[in-house]
Amino acid sequence: MEVVIVDTPTDAVPIVADAYSKLLTEKPDAILGLATGSTPLGVYKELIRRHKEQGLSFAQARSFNLDEYVGLPEGHPEAYATFIRREFTDQVDFRPGAVKGPNGLAEDLLQAAIDYDNEIVDSGGIDLQILGIGSDGHIAFNEPMSSLGSRTRLKTLTEQTRADNARFFDSIDGVPRLCLTQGIGTIMEARHIVMLGFGENKADAVHACIEGPIMAKWPASALQLHPHTTVVVDEAAASRLEEHDYYKTTWSKKPDWQSI
Repeated sequence: MEVVIVDTPTDAVPIVADAYSKLLTEKPDAILGLATGSTPLGVYKELIRRHKEQGLSFAQARSFNLDEYVGLPEGHPEAYATFIRREFTDQVDFRPGAVKGPNGLAEDLLQAAIDYDNEIVDSGGIDLQILGIGSDGHIAFNEPMSSLGSRTRLKTLTEQTRADNARFFDSIDGVPRLCLTQGIGTIMEARHIVMLGFGENKADAVHACIEGPIMAKWPASALQLHPHTTVVVDEAAASRLEEHDYYKTTWSKKPDWQSI
């Protein structure tokens, strides 16, 4: 696990965008794993800018969303399929049908989860997966005590996660209680994982993920076992890291030719 500590969330944007640019230059038909929520928005805006101003192309790429609420009608502004189109994929040159997400309106939700997991595997697997981390250590919608070997499945959202997401709805009552989410085992099969964490409210989760024991109570801690995970956090989120100075030193001495 590589830990990159930056001063502000804005400083993280070019670092992560460079990883996308490098991947798409070397492998134009890359499979991207996309996350929703406010954390990756700066990265998506930068990728849109690079597409429009520098010709960065997604025309041969495909993508898979991490998760989706259950029961929100098609086109609902807070459905994750709507979110990712609005904030990113409709503003670049993905081909029609290249952007996939779990079907939160399926009649058989359990089978829809299995089918989505199989589709990711059949695609050849995700090359670069971007993640945020929840204040309780969840990744995607893998809440605390999720199986660290879990596959894409139906999950019940905790009240903490519903409260955290209520700002996107009229009230917490509008936040669905169920979701479909890639499992931790599914996420761990991505070839490169980039996890972002910003703000003091993420400090406990970031500390547990990076320096704590691997345990279901902190789902993101499973990333310690991944062969190529990069964690990019701001100083506020890094405030509890005991090896803070070590992470800063190793990043500052990294060769220019070696990307994250």
